[in-house]
Amino acid sequence: MEKVLVSVIMGSKSDLPVMERALDTLRSFGIPFEVRALSAHRTPSEVEAYARGAAERGVRVIIAAAGMSAALPGVIAAQTQIPVVGVPIKGMLDGLDALLSIVQMPPGVPVATVGVNAAANAALLAIRILALGDDNLAARLNDFREEQRQKVLKADEEVMGH
Repeated sequence: MEKVLVSVIMGSKSDLPVMERALDTLRSFGIPFEVRALSAHRTPSEVEAYARGAAERGVRVIIAAAGMSAALPGVIAAQTQIPVVGVPIKGMLDGLDALLSIVQMPPGVPVATVGVNAAANAALLAIRILALGDDNLAARLNDFREEQRQKVLKADEEVMGH
């Protein structure tokens, strides 16, 4: 069985449609991952055990998504030294409440945060972290960035003709 490098955890199964973008991005880079749905408020013991055991399982980065009070990324970060990337999920207040909950962590408990519903960016940030110790992955990331550049240049050519 392949060792899991990234763990994707969400506060509710209802977050899965947004988080599919992270899963698709991880798949496209061949990154082995696991997916869980645990609540910081309704299953706190399970979240603690999950976070404390992640490093032992070989997890190198955790992507944690939650809406509303969005405590999940911070609760996980408080239980592990593994980098945590928070994804605020749009719900109440267009996701501003979740964004602020994840961004405003107390000193000593950092959580990287991407934009509201920006699951693909969370996966790309996790991949960048992993690429620091993996030259092959870094090369694939550079190829991806070049593909993105070429798409923009092609779009630029198309709009210049109008």
